[in-house]
Order: sequence, then C-alpha cells, then structure tokens
Amino acid sequence: MMSGAAGVLLVFVIVWDAFESVLVPRRIGRRVRLTRYFYIVMWRIWRALAVRIRTSSRREALLGFFAPLSLILLFFCWASGLIFAFALIEVAVGQAAGVPARGFGTQLYTSGQTFFTLGYGDFTPTTLLGRVLAVVEAGLGFGFLGTVVGYLPTMYGSFSQREIEISLMDARAGSPPTAAEFLQRTALELGDGGVDGILRDWDRWAAQLLETHISYPQLAYYRSQHINQSWLATLVVILDSSAVLLARGALGASQARRTFAMARHALVDITQIFVREYTQVPGERFTPECIGMLEARLGAPASPEAAREFQHRLAELRLLYEPYARALGAFLLFELPPWEYTRPRPDNWRRAPWDKLLAERAGMEPDEHF
Repeated sequence: MMSGAAGVLLVFVIVWDAFESVLVPRRIGRRVRLTRYFYIVMWRIWRALAVRIRTSSRREALLGFFAPLSLILLFFCWASGLIFAFALIEVAVGQAAGVPARGFGTQLYTSGQTFFTLGYGDFTPTTLLGRVLAVVEAGLGFGFLGTVVGYLPTMYGSFSQREIEISLMDARAGSPPTAAEFLQRTALELGDGGVDGILRDWDRWAAQLLETHISYPQLAYYRSQHINQSWLATLVVILDSSAVLLARGALGASQARRTFAMARHALVDITQIFVREYTQVPGERFTPECIGMLEARLGAPASPEAAREFQHRLAELRLLYEPYARALGAFLLFELPPWEYTRPRPDNWRRAPWDKLLAERAGMEPDEHF
C-alpha cells in the first residue's frame, strides 16, 4: 500500500506542476516546484560548460541549444515520472486484489504502453480497479500529449514576436545597440513627435515582454539570431535612452517617463523570477568618458549647473534599473550593451559575406552604395 500512496502522490505533484507551468499564465510564487528545481540544476550544468568556452560564437551556439533541449527533457521527465507513478499504483492494486505479482519492469512496460495509448494487448487488467486505473492513465497520457503539442506553438509565437522587435532595433540603435546610437539616429533625426511614437512602440513591446516572460519563463533562455543582440540588451537600451531623455528634461519627457516605467517594471519582475537575492556584480557600464560621448552626440547642456543636474539625475535613474540588469545578465550570460561604442562598428545588416568581393568588382568601397 505504501507504493500505491507514493504513486498517487507523485501523480498529483507532476500533474500540478505541469498545470502551473503550461496552463497558468502568471508567475508562481511558490518556490518548491519540480520545474524550478529542474531548471536550476540544468542551467547550472549548462552554464558551467558554456563559461569554459572562450570563443563567443561557440559559446552562444551552445547556449542557444539550452532552451529547446531543456523543454524536451522537461516533458520527458514529466512523462517518465507519470509512467513510474502509475506502475507503483498498479503494483499496489495487484497486491490488494490478490493478483499474482509481475516484475516491476513488466509493470513499467504496461504503464508506458497505457500512457501512450499503444494498445498492444499483451498485458490487460483483470480487475475492475485495474481497468479504471488503465482508463485514467490513458486519458491522462492523451491529455498530457495534447497539452504539450498546443503549448509549443503558443510559446514559439511569443518568441517570434519578441525577436521581430529586436531585429528592428538593429537599424535604429546599431549592433550591439547603444543608447547614444538610438538617440542620435532616432530622437535627433525625427524630432520630438517621432520620438514619442517610437517610445510608445517600445512601451508596448516592454509590456508584451513582461506578460510573455512571466507566463513562460523558459522564453528568457532563448537566444536571438545574432550574438550581439538579445532581448535583455534591447530592454536595457530602452531604459538607457529613456533615462537620458528624462535627465535632460527634453520635450516629450512624459512619454519617456511612461516607457521608462514600463521597461523597468518588466526588467524587475523578470529578474525576480531568476535572481531572488541581490549580489553586487563587479564592473561598470557608465564610465566618466560616457558623459563626454553623450554630449558630443546629443549636445552639451546649456550651463555647468545644467550639466551637473543632468549627471545627478541620470545617476539616480540608472540606480533604478542597472543593478537588476547586471544581475540578470550575469545569471543568463547575456552581455549588456555599452552606452557608446569605443570604436565604429558596422550594423548587422551591413555585414554580408559577398559585400567585399562585390564592391571590389564594382570598383567601390563596401559601404559606398549606402
């Protein structure tokens, strides 16, 4: 009977864990969860392997396999756990009915073919309770597989929508994106009305990011197509740019304030899923040279007092989000974008394997036609 009680408990734990992970579209505050422990162990192992790779492209390639592979392994663990649990229950049911005992390997085989509704018929239940148990397991297995099949398109649809906006950031803020490039290319070129419209779009993107990554935390592990792009880098650039506009007191600051608030909300809530305790991450993104670079790009403040006020206000705003961004980046092995390039870098759309050869044949420099 102990095996039966253990089997029933294991079925309940696995089904409830799958229900919360797949069907409940909200953050689960309870820390004792199978899926949480599964990802803690898996990510620690995978991360330890990745940090040993010195080549960034190979490291990103390895990290890119983690998210889809972890999903497959998670589904496998759920299914294996349910098969094992029903095998334990079948042993208890057979003992209670006085049915001659089979080997546990045979019980696992019977449970597996029932769960996947194979229906070979070489082993069939002979008691009423055994038949009821077989029907329950077959129905649970059918529902489990159907739920998994429906879960993947939903999650990958969210991933695709996220990546479209990240790709748009390439031409707007460079590769990797930076706040200085974003403000110079977008804010200064389009004027205040254009800035409001673009910030409003990124406001909505940050809200979508918050909703999808809380509903499906596994999305945070999915990497972007290029190694110098990521959803975290894009979110940080939005925060950096909004913070500069707010600190300068620029026109249209009301929309910048709304975008900053939404982006920070997304960053803080997603960080709390993965990093629950604050640990200071060494390093500094904003160096004294960044002030000069921003002034060169955006224009110096009108007076020394205005410059000091700008620096003080920017430092206050950065303190609201940078610790979270640095902690999340260190955990997920995402490189945060700089505030400004130390040297000119071509955008991803300018990099193609034939460009140099075609330009030489045409007698021009690779970028002359842009």
